[in-house]
Amino acid sequence: MSRTYFGTDGIRGTVGRAPITPDFMLRLGHAVGQVLRRGAARPEVVIGKDTRISGYMLESALEAGFASAGVDVLLSGPLPTPGVAYLTRALRLDLGVVISASHNPYPDNGIKFFSARGEKLPDEWEQAVEAELAETPRWVDSAGLGRARRLQDARGRYIEFCKGTVPHSLSLRGTKIVVDAAHGAGYHVAPDVFHELGATVVTIGCSPDGLNINDGVGATAPAALLAAVAEHRADYGIALDGDADRLQMADGSGRLFNGDELLYVMTADRLARRERVPGVVGTLMTNMAVETALRRAGVDLVRAKVGDRYVLEELAARGWQLGGESSGHLLALDRHTTGDGIVSALQVLQAVRRQGRSLAELLDGVALYPQTMINVRLREGSDWKRNGALDTLRGQVEGELGSDGRVLIRASGTEPVLRVMVEARDGELGRRCAERLAAAAAA
Repeated sequence: MSRTYFGTDGIRGTVGRAPITPDFMLRLGHAVGQVLRRGAARPEVVIGKDTRISGYMLESALEAGFASAGVDVLLSGPLPTPGVAYLTRALRLDLGVVISASHNPYPDNGIKFFSARGEKLPDEWEQAVEAELAETPRWVDSAGLGRARRLQDARGRYIEFCKGTVPHSLSLRGTKIVVDAAHGAGYHVAPDVFHELGATVVTIGCSPDGLNINDGVGATAPAALLAAVAEHRADYGIALDGDADRLQMADGSGRLFNGDELLYVMTADRLARRERVPGVVGTLMTNMAVETALRRAGVDLVRAKVGDRYVLEELAARGWQLGGESSGHLLALDRHTTGDGIVSALQVLQAVRRQGRSLAELLDGVALYPQTMINVRLREGSDWKRNGALDTLRGQVEGELGSDGRVLIRASGTEPVLRVMVEARDGELGRRCAERLAAAAAA
């Protein structure tokens, strides 16, 4: 069954346009409530949100929809997506609901859900909700209506959880850290986590006004972090995205570290502690240099489709713990059930402290291969997989690159473009190869 509303990470779009409208959110809350009642007579859910002004409107509509189906609601207020996942599991709730469009600008918003175990829900559950949306609503009577209440100290509970993912012996005393929360859900959580562990914390992107989320700050706009690290002569910088499940880090020299590099550091630290790491899951975009370095360390890297959902699925299927994306979605499933920017940053800082080496030193010998990405707009009705000239050229290019590069060609899941990526140790060679492939794809 195809899905009408759910994408790879919940439901997302522009506020005021279907389906991100209050009437649809009321219907969605009711439909989800009906699905939940198949397994529990009186389900209870928690709703968290990021700092977008539209969150208040969507929260009220969802709350009404849940109540109309006989579902009780806890309201956490602004809280990182992984914080909602944690509370869902810790409080033994039936579902976690997050109102957020992650790294998108403020006019967008979205909804995503977590199971009672704090994990992403399977396609079958989403299909059941979509089927329920097509049914006539079945309102409960007044005595059966759900109740709503504020969850006291959701922020404090989550702060303690984050601190508990590292040993009590870890201290960040003597370390100055710039924390950039993208004016998003981590604004009143992330600074306190690092401060309470002893760091001197400088904050940027921690003054949300409902309209400034991800606006020139955060993990998708790291220039602000780099400038602040230099200005304050900080040791490290930590940038989150709007819902705080994505991470970028910088050091005092102004070097920026992406998700691939941070995943390698987390893996290498465990190996240094003689922990067993049977394998790591990356994506189609994971840099070859990291794959090569992991292989040298005796660790296999398996590539999933782009999207943390697919990384999670692959980890679950293999029983592995570590995975992530270049964008900074990092997973340590023995620490949390979902990607968490704050928890991932703590894992990296723990590695730095334990080994007594800087982040750059921990990545000595891991020089990322340059990647050239070109988007080719597809003509309506065209099938790039039947492009014989492109297929032939791809084989030639792969022969030229040999073991020092690779080619990735994939259709975008959100727009009618073909993404042509060439990664090569020789960046100039990679650029020329990508341009040739893009020209063949456009012909």
